[in-house]
Amino acid sequence: MAREAKIYFQDQLAGYLIETDRGYSFNYDQNYIRTADPKPISLTLPISEHAYHSNVLFPFFDGLIPEGWLLEIGEKYWKLNPRDRFELLINLCRDTIGAVSVYPMEAEDHA
Repeated sequence: MAREAKIYFQDQLAGYLIETDRGYSFNYDQNYIRTADPKPISLTLPISEHAYHSNVLFPFFDGLIPEGWLLEIGEKYWKLNPRDRFELLINLCRDTIGAVSVYPMEAEDHA
């Protein structure tokens, strides 16, 4: 069963991250690509019409997952599995310090 997340860049839907049993894919939203000056969410994921694929969670997304006390809070109070990086990403990265936010696909628009 696939799990999906919406990826926002500065409060604008930028793309979709999908986890399947074969790995991960990320693709930019077509409306985002067509904006006047679309910015890549990462230098490692430049704007493209084509999907990116990886056997493991893309390092950029893995790097968004907090460490230390915030990760411990997620594990303890929300009963998150510390080895499920996708679950940690969609639950702990909705309000990141940087320009990129991650929301589970079933979540309503955050704006």
